[in-house]
Amino acid sequence: MKRLLMLSLGGTITMVPSAGGGIAPKLGAAELVASVPELATVATIEAESAARLPSPSLTPTILVEVARRIEAAFADGVDGAVVIQGTDTIEESAFILDALVGGDKPVVMTGAMRGADAPGADGPANLLAAARVAVSDAARGLGALAVLNYDIHAARFVQKTHTTLPSAFASPLVGPIGAVAEGRPRIHARVQRLPVLPAADGPPAPIALITWAMGDDGRMLAALPGLGYAGAVIAGMGAGHVPADAADAVGTLAARVPVVLASRSAAGPVFTSTYGYAGGEIDLMGRGLVSAGMLTALKARLLLGLALRGGAGRDAAARAFAPYA
Repeated sequence: MKRLLMLSLGGTITMVPSAGGGIAPKLGAAELVASVPELATVATIEAESAARLPSPSLTPTILVEVARRIEAAFADGVDGAVVIQGTDTIEESAFILDALVGGDKPVVMTGAMRGADAPGADGPANLLAAARVAVSDAARGLGALAVLNYDIHAARFVQKTHTTLPSAFASPLVGPIGAVAEGRPRIHARVQRLPVLPAADGPPAPIALITWAMGDDGRMLAALPGLGYAGAVIAGMGAGHVPADAADAVGTLAARVPVVLASRSAAGPVFTSTYGYAGGEIDLMGRGLVSAGMLTALKARLLLGLALRGGAGRDAAARAFAPYA
């Protein structure tokens, strides 16, 4: 049988009622595996609990260490990895692992929208589906994936789109790339693997994320470098726009630290050559901003932080984002 690493970080899938009220993380990886006996027919499971945290408390530093643990397991002959965590930040965690774990062995993220003791808990089905994908030859070479509600999503596209439904995850730009049906992963489309950055270089540099809203004049931007941010991502309006009276502030920030232009919209690329007004994407690119391409602002923030490790500057940022354009 194939060897499968199951690494648990916590999340709703591990939560049961607590003495203080509500549910909280308690179950570890071994307990989750034991709750799904059919996993024993899928692979030889190596279960580890790296953390027992709600996903809002996870950090990029933790995920970099997860990437290094997966790389070590793959070097030791493990055939695939499943990372279990809360759903609030799965789209970010999946993207970090996609950017850091090289090779063609599958890395699959999963979790649950319902606690372990809830009627109709979705955790066991998600665990089994994720395991089947992680040891499937069909999933090799696709980078990190997220498997929930039987859908298979590519890390660079997946987003959490609902606060409570088991069908909370979608890939608005392209849709799921596959599904688990009749106990078998079925891949409908394959994504090209993009360049991988070294996990050994450590956690991302600190990056500010600014989501632009109507009437915002950008007065906070001048403070960002002094607060220790190595760069910033601006989630602009529409295809990547800010108000005209904020364009100078954005350009001044871009002269001090690398700034990436993303969109606050759910899907679609940042434009580069359509709108010519002050604060439009042509104006902002001319002021030194780097396009996030097809990446959401959340994922652009992570990629910029990885690109700027070690004190790198705008050129390193431009190289990192070029494949996503």
